[in-house]
Amino acid sequence: MLTDNIILIGMPGAGKSTVGRALAKQLGYAFRDTDDDLVSKAHMSLQEIMDNKGEGFFRALEQAVLLELRATHSVIATGGSVIYSQRGMEHLQDLGTLIYLDVPLEILKARVARDGPRGITRGPNQSYEDIYELRTPIYKRWAAITLKCEQANESPRQIADRIVRML
Repeated sequence: MLTDNIILIGMPGAGKSTVGRALAKQLGYAFRDTDDDLVSKAHMSLQEIMDNKGEGFFRALEQAVLLELRATHSVIATGGSVIYSQRGMEHLQDLGTLIYLDVPLEILKARVARDGPRGITRGPNQSYEDIYELRTPIYKRWAAITLKCEQANESPRQIADRIVRML
């Protein structure tokens, strides 16, 4: 059943923004990216926030952005670390249906390597693989729907089509 808002969660590189734009267009919904809201609020890129202000500041700002979020008839792409905010995730659950884009680690790593710095929140000795192992069960726990995205060549439009069929 289609809900008022659809919220995409998942790892950096999962395609939340790209799929989100395709899905919003298909449904005639607005599109919102919480990473864009963070950048706008901080007046610096995600990577600059991490480099200049640190992870604690980043997470506090991310939670504030989530808690201020109001939307109707929207597809919302979230940052990969939103799952670390209990209050933020509860607010997102109240806003709509949480869909986890479950992409295999190897595909994610290739995308992240291709796209360059992303402002990924991680400890000094934490690898992308470590983050993936830590976050995957948390994404699954929060998601109303887990969508396996195992085909590297599947287009954002095809994934959006699958989401619409699931709803």
